[in-house]
Amino acid sequence: MRINDRITINDWELTESFMRASGPGGQNVNKVETAVQLRFAAMASPSLPDIVKMRLRKIAGRRLTKEGELVIEARRYRSRERNREDARARLAVLIDRAANPPARRKTTRVPVSQKRKRLDDKRRRGEVKTKRARPDE
Repeated sequence: MRINDRITINDWELTESFMRASGPGGQNVNKVETAVQLRFAAMASPSLPDIVKMRLRKIAGRRLTKEGELVIEARRYRSRERNREDARARLAVLIDRAANPPARRKTTRVPVSQKRKRLDDKRRRGEVKTKRARPDE
């Protein structure tokens, strides 16, 4: 399974199991196992560099087990094959997101005009509140 130019995952690293899916499907829903559970031992995978594993740990969230397995369930479609493709595509997107480092934030300054405007607004607001006060005798 090809993720990008640098990362390719071998099929032996993926484990698929099928289960019955809830939702529409007529009488087939009680007979056919169309939902797919895709498991990928991400933290033990030789295909992923360590930096990608670290980012994947942050991105995956609840989908990553304590043992380091990434679990993706797909039950969106009525057919087993389309759910398989969906699960693999979602895995590929997740790993691709982890493979690309986040863009560095450029530090910016607040313009002097904005600082002046903020202080002017504060001063005006203070004047309004002062004028509301009860006059001294």
